[in-house]
Amino acid sequence: MACLHEHNCEDHDCSSDWSLYKHIDLSKVSALNEAVPGSVKSVFKAWEHRLNSSEGHLESNEDDPELIVFIPFTSDVKIKSIAVVGGPDGTSPCKMRAFVNRDGIDFTDAQSMQAIQEWDLVENLQGVLEYQTRYSRFQSVANLTLHFPDNFGGNTSQIHYIGLKGEATQLKRDVIATIVYEVTPNPSDHKTPAEAIGGLSQIE
Repeated sequence: MACLHEHNCEDHDCSSDWSLYKHIDLSKVSALNEAVPGSVKSVFKAWEHRLNSSEGHLESNEDDPELIVFIPFTSDVKIKSIAVVGGPDGTSPCKMRAFVNRDGIDFTDAQSMQAIQEWDLVENLQGVLEYQTRYSRFQSVANLTLHFPDNFGGNTSQIHYIGLKGEATQLKRDVIATIVYEVTPNPSDHKTPAEAIGGLSQIE
């Protein structure tokens, strides 16, 4: 379902609504069929910069509009809605499919697997539309894969911005890992009385 982003952003802090980009593990973001390797990273930015493509955009290879975007997070997130700003002249994606917590999805997987949700997109060059998720299905999201199978007739597909609205857990993954490690007993931390004074334990 597409919703019109219709309030005045001067009266409402839209940037805070769309702040999940801060919780994306950008170094591990990737895309399949991108014409320029690494260009996918440029589409994740603050809401107020969504129409600024000075740092580049994501584009598919010529005559092959299909794209897959893999988005890992630094902490589990809940996703309420997704915004996509595509390119002009038919290069905007016309469909979006989402997979949650599934690593390593390729085009064969995406075409054969059941998506957790699908949307028919409209050309959204000004970034005024957002697509609501079935919120109960987008809880505890460690990574999100978006599949864009086609566009509006262009030779390539272009994406200039992907925005994610929702919330993140308070603990980052490295913090959680540290906590788990600390509560796991370490035999070296539990010495016998003899070991504690540097001697050998004897049984009489």
